[in-house]
Amino acid sequence: MPFPPQRIATTGSTAADYPDVSGAVRILLEGRPGVGKTTVGARLIDLLREADVPLAGFLTQEIRERGSRVGFSLETLAGEGATLAHVNLSGPPRVGRYGVDLTAFEELAIPSLERADRGAVAIIDELGKMELASERFRVAVLELLERPVAVVATVLAGRHPFTDELKRRRDTEVVRVTAGNRDELPRELTERLRVG
Repeated sequence: MPFPPQRIATTGSTAADYPDVSGAVRILLEGRPGVGKTTVGARLIDLLREADVPLAGFLTQEIRERGSRVGFSLETLAGEGATLAHVNLSGPPRVGRYGVDLTAFEELAIPSLERADRGAVAIIDELGKMELASERFRVAVLELLERPVAVVATVLAGRHPFTDELKRRRDTEVVRVTAGNRDELPRELTERLRVG
């Protein structure tokens, strides 16, 4: 279902342009590469599963060979997996030295967000340059934010038009992940999400 063009975040939108969807918790975990955003997300998933909270979404992980990062994999919370990006993929698109497999990404990531029902928590790791190269994925994220579903997404600390718009939404809170707070964040977020 295509997203109505007038509802897609565009440069110049303000927080007042976005709806407040029934008080659903929306948290963007922002931080520099390597600070532990994915680790916070993975630990949050473990804690929410222990609390029997329904989950949807996906995580990305590094693919390493002989000690060097050569790509990134995607795993949905339903257990499906694929290679998101790799040095041996030609793309397009290319992000840095990685070719991105948008088809494989869209086939797993978009349905993983569509599975989020009322009362569920959708985890998105991450809203980064590779993932945001997909227009279909950006639309799916915006559609998700129109539903009464809690969302926790990791985002790049740098500027990007799409994530900059998300950070300005009045229904979204940006939480900075640092070395000083990353160990406590999963438990704090779990409490908020169980109450909310």
